[in-house]
Amino acid sequence: MRNNDVRIVDALQRFAVELPSWGFANTGTRFGKFLQPAAAVTIEEKFSDAGHVHALTGACPTLALHVLWDVPDGAGGAAEIDRLSALYGVRAGSINPNLFQDQQYKFGSFGNPEAGVRAAARQHVVDSIALARVLRCRDVSLWFADGSNYPGTANIRQRRAWFVENLRASHAALGPDQRLLVEYKPFEPAFYHTDIADWGMALLLARAAGPRARVLVDTGHHYQSQNIEQIVAWLLSEQMLGGFHFNDRRYADDDLTTGSIDPYQLFRIFHEIRLFEAEHGLAAAFPQDVVAGVDGDPVHPRGERRVAAELGELAEHRQERVLRGISGIVAIAEDPESDVEDARLMAFDEHGERSLVSGEVPADEVLVGFGSGHARQRYRAVGPLVSVALTLVNFFVKPKCPAMIVWASLRTVIVTVFVWVLTTHPFLASFAVASSAAMAASAA
Repeated sequence: MRNNDVRIVDALQRFAVELPSWGFANTGTRFGKFLQPAAAVTIEEKFSDAGHVHALTGACPTLALHVLWDVPDGAGGAAEIDRLSALYGVRAGSINPNLFQDQQYKFGSFGNPEAGVRAAARQHVVDSIALARVLRCRDVSLWFADGSNYPGTANIRQRRAWFVENLRASHAALGPDQRLLVEYKPFEPAFYHTDIADWGMALLLARAAGPRARVLVDTGHHYQSQNIEQIVAWLLSEQMLGGFHFNDRRYADDDLTTGSIDPYQLFRIFHEIRLFEAEHGLAAAFPQDVVAGVDGDPVHPRGERRVAAELGELAEHRQERVLRGISGIVAIAEDPESDVEDARLMAFDEHGERSLVSGEVPADEVLVGFGSGHARQRYRAVGPLVSVALTLVNFFVKPKCPAMIVWASLRTVIVTVFVWVLTTHPFLASFAVASSAAMAASAA
């Protein structure tokens, strides 16, 4: 057992996850972005936040950068990135060109029917590769929004040929220690066809690009119920798995927090990786290692659009900005029930949906009302008279018609007496807890 413990600790010590710079910025939806006082706006604030995360976890030594949002000057901004890396203890990670936000990309980038647009997109990727080389970054990660919205508006085969041509040209610009990661997505923003819609297309294009191209798997870029771990297994077998963007989803590319919807998916994916490694060795599984990022992908311009109000909301000192965010968390952690109404002060007709009592709940904390319950609030039996008095006070403070007051009071007396008897009689109390446990188990 001790040897297994050592192996587990050693594996965790070597495990590293790359953070996305855009994950620290203001976020939102397609309909708007919501400003937060603690959100990072400048590249230095993103490095500062990433440094705090790495200091706490010890597992996030690199920060993925988006060229347009983080290093708009390209290789000319490399010196500032090196300075921030040294200052905050986090290195620059994968470099992400922007091939979707500029107006010229309305009909695509590498697959655009205009030769001039394709050339501009290719040059941007080559410049991004040069930036990565100066920053000593191995991976250049490509995601394309290219596609079409209506049948007959695009020559799908011709666009594929343009992708092969431009990916080969991009691959030719790689240094000997660099890689090109090709990402896929079934739909959005294009809804009729997407030029790189699934892992098979990405695999074929990566192979056509050259020997240092690999496939990047974004866990949110799949259809409903698609078996992602099977895709991982196939890519491992082909030695074409280049990296992950880990996030979670319920419907489409929701970019929810990793593990918030399907935490078991992470286990299934890593099981395939570990099994392949056990059978073929680490070098076969990852001939050039795998880069993993969390919570999102560089595909949403909404996440980084600048607005003047953001600058006015910057804290005077970064430490204050961080502490404001932490203080809110600490306040909740210190008193998790501080903002919750006392269930004893709520009349029964103010309760919402049904809640069940766990079998571990003490007998004197049975829920108020059967067929109700407010956010799983618990009720301590304090005697019928006190409960009736509290309910009457509550109703007189909030004027209602006399009939409602009488009816609520009558219900309160009946249920409170029932709860009081139930929780004070030894046999009935144990029976109530057992019954609640059975109901909770059946509901689960």
